[in-house]
Amino acid sequence: MLKRLEQALSKTRQKLKQGIENLLLGKKTLDSDLLERMEGILLGADLGVHTTQRLLAMLQDRLDRHELTDPTRLNAFLKAVLLALLEKKPGRLNTAGAVPCVVMMIGVNGVGKTTTIGKLAHRFKKEGRTVLLVAGDTFRAAAIEQLAIWGERVQCPVVKHRSGSDPSAVIFDGLSAAKARGMDVVIVDTAGRMHTKSNLMEELKKMKRVMDKAVPGSPHETLLILDATTGQNALSQAKLFHEAIGVTGVVLTKLDGTARGGVAVPITEELGLPVKLVGLGESIEDLEDFSAEEFVEGLFGA
Repeated sequence: MLKRLEQALSKTRQKLKQGIENLLLGKKTLDSDLLERMEGILLGADLGVHTTQRLLAMLQDRLDRHELTDPTRLNAFLKAVLLALLEKKPGRLNTAGAVPCVVMMIGVNGVGKTTTIGKLAHRFKKEGRTVLLVAGDTFRAAAIEQLAIWGERVQCPVVKHRSGSDPSAVIFDGLSAAKARGMDVVIVDTAGRMHTKSNLMEELKKMKRVMDKAVPGSPHETLLILDATTGQNALSQAKLFHEAIGVTGVVLTKLDGTARGGVAVPITEELGLPVKLVGLGESIEDLEDFSAEEFVEGLFGA
């Protein structure tokens, strides 16, 4: 995966690594003035204000103690710190044990939620599991149709009601069907916005309660889909959804098309949420487990 991740992070790496290299050009020692100028580079890679300030404070501390004065050691220091931050919340899908295992997919419209559901279903099928999809985004007729198309493509049954139906009713029927058929995994699509003034978060909370009623202890994973190209806006979305719903992991999509890939760091460092999966392209196979070590290598290169 490392080579593919390096390719996906090429725009972010160009902004971060080349920015630092240009900053250090001709410098024989690190100093406080240089650290101030580095702030814009870190923010430009979407590491976020909180994470950037933390990195700079740690660098300043090393400078004050004369432990880091050689510019050639700066990249190694940054890599080690970012890796430590990301490894605080190692992310692996929690899909073992419960049958059926229920995965709730949440996120605003346009982040690639339906596509991610299809890719995840394909992944589970390759592992030899039976998968059922539930069309819980009943407020958009297009969402139901898109999920049905993915169901055909990956050869997974889809439980759906007509557009405008109560999404919790669809979910209850879907989980009941999964138990009756002995399915291994259920992936539940949800709305990314409401077509009325109803509160989206309240609707999602209701869906979670229904899941727990139908399959006690579910959902076993609540995955938030975030579009990496939106940078700090993705971080804002993560805060809102996590506070309201309780997110267990993040799927970062469109990582291959952005210079803002650094947003994975504040998602983990500020919010304590593990990035569990990353989307690296349009292919059905382009959904990979997140590796903190490979991600940091991808940010800085060799």
